[in-house]
Amino acid sequence: MNPSEELVEQGISPRNLQRVSCTAVLTLAYQSLGVVYGDLSISPLYVYKTTFSGKLSLHEDDEEIFGVLSFIIWTFTLIALCKYVFIVMLADDNGEGGTFALYSLLCRHARLSILPNQEITDEELSEYVTEGNIDTSVSAALKSFLEKHPRFQKGLLIFVLFGTCMAIGDGVLTPSISVLSAVSGMKSKFTELHENYVVIISCVLLVGLFSLQHHGTHRVAFMFAPIITAWLLCISGIGIYNIVQWNERVFQALSPVYMLKFLKNTRIEGWVSLAGVVLSITGVEAMFANLGHFSSLSIKLAFTCLVYPALVLSYMGEAAFLSKHHEDIQRSFYRSIPEAVFWPVFILASFASVVGSQAVISATFSIISQCSALKCFPPVKIVHTSSKIYGQIYIPEVNWMLMCLCLAVTIGLRDTNTMGHAYGLAVTSVMFVTTCLMALVVIIVWKERVISALAFLLFFGSIELIYISASVTKILEGGWIPVLMSLIFMVVMYTWNYGTMMKHQFDIENKVSINRIVCLGPSLGMVRVPGIGVVYTNLVTGVPAVFGHFVTNLPAFHKVLIFVCVKSVQVPHVSENERLIISRVGSKECGMFRCIVRYGYKDLQQENCNFETRLVSGIVQFVETEDCPDAEAFHSPDQASVQSKNDENMIQISSNNLRVESLQILEAKESGVTYILGHTHAKAKKSASLFKKVAINIVYSFLSKNCREPDVVLNVPPTSMLEVGMVYYV
Repeated sequence: MNPSEELVEQGISPRNLQRVSCTAVLTLAYQSLGVVYGDLSISPLYVYKTTFSGKLSLHEDDEEIFGVLSFIIWTFTLIALCKYVFIVMLADDNGEGGTFALYSLLCRHARLSILPNQEITDEELSEYVTEGNIDTSVSAALKSFLEKHPRFQKGLLIFVLFGTCMAIGDGVLTPSISVLSAVSGMKSKFTELHENYVVIISCVLLVGLFSLQHHGTHRVAFMFAPIITAWLLCISGIGIYNIVQWNERVFQALSPVYMLKFLKNTRIEGWVSLAGVVLSITGVEAMFANLGHFSSLSIKLAFTCLVYPALVLSYMGEAAFLSKHHEDIQRSFYRSIPEAVFWPVFILASFASVVGSQAVISATFSIISQCSALKCFPPVKIVHTSSKIYGQIYIPEVNWMLMCLCLAVTIGLRDTNTMGHAYGLAVTSVMFVTTCLMALVVIIVWKERVISALAFLLFFGSIELIYISASVTKILEGGWIPVLMSLIFMVVMYTWNYGTMMKHQFDIENKVSINRIVCLGPSLGMVRVPGIGVVYTNLVTGVPAVFGHFVTNLPAFHKVLIFVCVKSVQVPHVSENERLIISRVGSKECGMFRCIVRYGYKDLQQENCNFETRLVSGIVQFVETEDCPDAEAFHSPDQASVQSKNDENMIQISSNNLRVESLQILEAKESGVTYILGHTHAKAKKSASLFKKVAINIVYSFLSKNCREPDVVLNVPPTSMLEVGMVYYV
């Protein structure tokens, strides 16, 4: 059995990926090189160039070069290796990584739900793991504080959104700086080459890169992995050559003493230059965010065995070359390539720069998917591109948006140094957010002592704050770009979350009593028509205001009525046999049911064509088992859910074995199924504040009109859909 077949047999859940064979792990490690480590591996193209782009000058004693090299090696070792590979990756959320994965862990353990409709029954899900049930005094006190202070909960959400938006800004800047840096190498051989040609070639490569995304991470990984593998072996070989050829003393830079000498000798100029040093660890956050595309073990294996040693050798070799060729600082990487292999390496560098962008693009897809599921981003089309590895997705709208922004940055800036200044601020900001969240995870989730959390926060947080402070000085030189993009994305995310919560609050306050509808039936002349009516609602209890609005204006509804609530749960995945929860609404004579459809924040929230049959099968099974002694109002998942392979069998059960109500449900299905969706518009009340009016009436309204409609997301057949318009005054 080959690795791919084994992955299929084991299932596509990240949890199952941890149990596959060594061959499968090695295969995933190889694939991860093309998706996860592309960004990290191309950093040597621009790190030294950006670091020495300011007022920092080189002296004959090479103290500055050795100092920068020492900073690069130790930063790479402490942040990338120690922090992310050995610590942060242990805090995965059932195999998923990224800022929102950490936030989801905190929400489950500290009950900081940002999602509506969360219930106690959700905690019975198999992936709703809350390890370490016994709280320490510190974790209990911290949980209690957060639960009692909603403002701090909201502040934590805004902090997470800030880090998320910076990560998206990273997804815009990485392709631009990577491709432009690689193509700029042509000027090493063609000094008279006009800058416009470099920009045009870069734009063509960017368009080609984003055009490949619809093929999916799985196919892209197999195309890209050989390139990055060859690239890493190539730059490590060149590094060894330069060390032997130019200066074997570069190994002395492994001593941290050179960092202290560097800051002592260069003072402010040296501190400011650290904004370029931080570019050596670009891509480590994408490494964590892409965890769901592969497995933790495969990513760690690829990093420690190939990526880390290859990059260290490359940086040391370039420093050895620079120590003898100070005048080539702005083209140090390409100048350090031996003449005999320049063009093959240049071509490989161009391909590697395109591949390097894949890591942040894949990570951006994952981030947007999580944000959308957690009601922090408008609905978008999410395509799962692999049946083998869960989490490999493609989002068309985000893909083309990123492409346009990348082209705008490339054409507008045209300078890798300016891009590097912007890039550094985005990278360090995301890292600091992760560090702060990890400190909370250590206390609340892992139940460790507070001293461990403080040590982690102070050690890694202080390093990152040093780099952030250096990057802030570059705001006027390009650092404003990620700040501006992050503010725009934050406005979009927070406003969408705010508007969604306001609409849900309106639904709760204006839900209709089913008894009232039944009592008003005769006076309204209520008619029950043949068929099944499926009413989509945002509520897990009660009857939505939209349905009350519907029957008041058109006093007729179907003989069988099913209120369907599609909701997200704060776990990455919900298995198929836990998907549905079915209960009855009102008395048996009403013929009304409720079905709650649960999805994880990494699941594809799209009902397939078999959902209708599966829903009716679940209702029939519920009716047949309703009077069992151990039945409850909300049936347990294994009772209420029906796996797709049993759907048709359930419908074809002999009528002699079914109750009268079950037969009526099946007859109603034969008469047809109508889907009733609320087409609601939110408007701020006249007494609302100016901020609320702008947020709801302008921003949220614009986003609602330009995002995907519910019928598209839910895959509702257009010929069976009935929309009910209503205005929500929030």
